[in-house]
Amino acid sequence: MSINTPVFSKTDSVKFFRTLTKRVNDYFKDNNIKKTGNWKLHLKTAVMFSLYLAPYFVLLTLHLPWWAQLLLTIVMGVGMAGIGMNVMHDANHGSYSSKTWLNKIMGSSMYLLAGNVNNWQIQHNVLHHTYTNIHGHDEDLEAGRIIRFSQSAKWHRFHKFQHYYSIFLYGLLTFNWALTTDIRQMRRYIKRGLSYGEFQSPVKQWTILVVTKMIYVAVWIVLPMVIGGIAWWKVLLGFTVMHYVAGLILSVVFQLAHIVEETDNPEPNELGEMENTWAIHQLYTTANFAPKNRFVNWFTGGLNHQIEHHIFPNISHVHYRKIAAIVKQTAQEHDLPYHEFKTMRGAIAAHFKHLKELGMEPVVA
Repeated sequence: MSINTPVFSKTDSVKFFRTLTKRVNDYFKDNNIKKTGNWKLHLKTAVMFSLYLAPYFVLLTLHLPWWAQLLLTIVMGVGMAGIGMNVMHDANHGSYSSKTWLNKIMGSSMYLLAGNVNNWQIQHNVLHHTYTNIHGHDEDLEAGRIIRFSQSAKWHRFHKFQHYYSIFLYGLLTFNWALTTDIRQMRRYIKRGLSYGEFQSPVKQWTILVVTKMIYVAVWIVLPMVIGGIAWWKVLLGFTVMHYVAGLILSVVFQLAHIVEETDNPEPNELGEMENTWAIHQLYTTANFAPKNRFVNWFTGGLNHQIEHHIFPNISHVHYRKIAAIVKQTAQEHDLPYHEFKTMRGAIAAHFKHLKELGMEPVVA
């Protein structure tokens, strides 16, 4: 990761962001509604936590056949992804509720997903949302050597096959959170002095990380064996299935918004300056998918409306379907892009097509 951060242009000659912000603010004011979550989000929270935790308690208390146990771990994986996309995501953006303490509690659901709140807020809120799709600054483009997400990343011969093998690696996302990602990120962020809000002391950060990881292992590995009497290999298999299902869902949803041919990977000039303002940059680097699919919108926590989310991360996803028309119209009026796939299937096809293109050996000029 490069440390010299890019600087966005401050000149919005078309007054896009000013116009858009006024229109969106007027929408909330005219309809007398808050920008944060409402009863729909609270109901969905109960549903997602039930999908995640109810099967866990069933497994602890009932002796079920192996196929039923396996099915419940799949349901838990779906619930795990649902909490991440709907509850944790909004809360750690401060948009779940107008109450800070409630955002903090719901944001702490990240620990149930094997992650770390502080690391996630830096990686997502600071780096990804600020430097979207900029190689060397947006960590969402970093997949080590194994997957090439941008033309700026180093090419290896095995990348020719990444559109085949990447889907199998996507399921490892939350495993990496649990095992290695948090340790590497925390070490890196502390060294760079990065924070989201007030900088916490390294001792406090490491203590929270170690304690929450120990509790996580105790709850999801130790208790099922001790209290539930489940064989160790069944516990590990169920744990693996749960994480793989959640990781696969989360990874695919995340990639469809930015790793497609339609979105750009702009780079700063030799002075570190970006061509566009931050808001216009989001339009060039982000795409929506399946905007009219109510189930996709409901389950993914509005992450299919990534354009709206990137420009207004402080607005809860329950409002994205309504403000999308405003954003799209304003972008078109200012002759700016508004990337959108009508279906999720089309977005998935575009993603893997783009991975295939990125996997080809670069032509040497």
